[in-house]
Amino acid sequence: MALQGINLPLAFTGQEAIWEKVFKNFNTSKKDLDGFFGGPAFLAWARMGNLHAWGGPLQQSWLDQQLALQKLILTRMVELGMTPVLPSFSGNVPASLKRIFPSANITRLGDWNTVNGDPRWCCTYLLDPSDPLFVEIGDAFIRQQMEEYGDITDIYNCDTFNENSPPTNDPAYISLLGAAVYKAMSKTDKDAVWLMQGWLFSSDSAFWKPPQMKALLHSVPLGKMIVLDLFADVKPIWETSSQFYGTPYVWCLLHNFGGNIEMYGILDVISSGPVDARISQNSTMVGVGMCMEGIEQNPVVYELMSEMAFRSEKVPLKEWLKSYSYRRYGKKDPQIDSAWEILHQTIYNCTDGIADHNKDFIVQFPDWDPSDYFHTNMSKETHVHNLFAHNNTKRFFLRETTTDLPRAHLWYSTEEVIIALQLFLDAGSHLAGSLTYRYDLVDLMRQVLSKLANQVYLDAMTAFQQKNAKALTLQSLKFVELIKDIDTLLASDDNFLLGTWIESAKNLAASPREMRQYEWNARTQVTMWYDTRKTNQSKLHDYGDITHSLPIFWIMWLKSLLTMLCFLLMISEQILEWTVREILFAEGFNIFHILTSKSGTKGRI
Repeated sequence: MALQGINLPLAFTGQEAIWEKVFKNFNTSKKDLDGFFGGPAFLAWARMGNLHAWGGPLQQSWLDQQLALQKLILTRMVELGMTPVLPSFSGNVPASLKRIFPSANITRLGDWNTVNGDPRWCCTYLLDPSDPLFVEIGDAFIRQQMEEYGDITDIYNCDTFNENSPPTNDPAYISLLGAAVYKAMSKTDKDAVWLMQGWLFSSDSAFWKPPQMKALLHSVPLGKMIVLDLFADVKPIWETSSQFYGTPYVWCLLHNFGGNIEMYGILDVISSGPVDARISQNSTMVGVGMCMEGIEQNPVVYELMSEMAFRSEKVPLKEWLKSYSYRRYGKKDPQIDSAWEILHQTIYNCTDGIADHNKDFIVQFPDWDPSDYFHTNMSKETHVHNLFAHNNTKRFFLRETTTDLPRAHLWYSTEEVIIALQLFLDAGSHLAGSLTYRYDLVDLMRQVLSKLANQVYLDAMTAFQQKNAKALTLQSLKFVELIKDIDTLLASDDNFLLGTWIESAKNLAASPREMRQYEWNARTQVTMWYDTRKTNQSKLHDYGDITHSLPIFWIMWLKSLLTMLCFLLMISEQILEWTVREILFAEGFNIFHILTSKSGTKGRI
């Protein structure tokens, strides 16, 4: 990170150990905290107040281990000249505080669409920043961090309103809230600077109009807040907010959602966006940043972005990509140069403004209810159009085109990308010894097959709607074979294996019980995440050794479609209840097949 020029890294590891000490001073018990902290794979959502206790409880060995690790991380960051960003208090509190402090202004939040409203894990409690207890707890947390780590930074992150709107849009009230948040940071650290995500201005723009934005941004002294323009690569807020109304900000690349694996990016924007923002009139930009939700994918995107901190002019990408591929593979190759030129104009030229989540059908469990077709008086042509409207040159849709939910996404010519793939393959005799070449080749092949599977799936659904059993059988077989092909492909490279992720989690365990819990956390987070009979939150990732189980579920589902065609039957309510998610998922640590099958850590060639 330091060699890439990163000098303001987030340092959030181990904060639960700090909170344990702080909250105990406010009379909370271990049982209270067991119902508050999320599990190791769900810490981010628990910290943001999206859920509580899911995947937990955290063992004391985990808390101690993470605190020790944080101290090592901070020591090395300081040695390298970095300024760590430590967390601060956002108002997220254990439920027990409402009982312990009955007069405190503590409210229960709504369901964030993660755990389906289940009160065991849903709907966390928020202490209003206007309550005096807020500053008391926030200051205690800053002091406890200083006691553990020393006085190593003045930069603190807090996102009280991240996907969680204030109770009123009154600018005066919002200003008071912002001032209270900053007071909790600065009571002990007089030089504190509040680093805040600007995501709220993008995700909840209907609430955050200019008066509300100004009230929050101006609630602290000028220079004591820095905003991360989190989604500047697609939806820059600096352009529409008069440069955050004078508040310093960092131009950020978000790029990846959910740690999903998909080749995607906007290289032209990355190579010019930060420069345009810096030289714009009355610019308040003070840096560039990367805020991706997952790493270890699309290295070309992050390599380019990391360079932008050192560049004052736009990057000539054609020449830069030639240099990049030479550095990456260790050899020059004209076919690779041609392939990267194609990838620049296709996969890495997504200009449709869609936040890419990789919702390709092949990384999802079957969840469309085909009986909808039989429950409508629409013509089959109209129904097909509404459910599966798509343009082969643009993108695919799983759900109706009016939905705001992420869906399968295609923004480039697949024919051109296949040409790039062929060029990659042709360069194999020259570059086969390069591990980075092999990684990029596997990734590109995965991308091609995954987008092909989208079309095969849609063809199968069209055959079903047209009551063409022969075509449905053919397309179903194609789809299942594509799942198997992708699994074989991904299993050929260590970097795409599920086992690498699973074993790293298990190795943190101090006991067999912890090992089972950590493995459950790791597997669940990249597969089901959280599922019930009535919702589908499946978040499958592309890993070798994960898709080997998927054909079973797809075969069952596709077979049910064929049976319906043959007998013209509607799916009964009982069968609808018997979904793949019900077969797979069980509460607690009863792991379903995907979550127990052995996964290797070495690629199979």
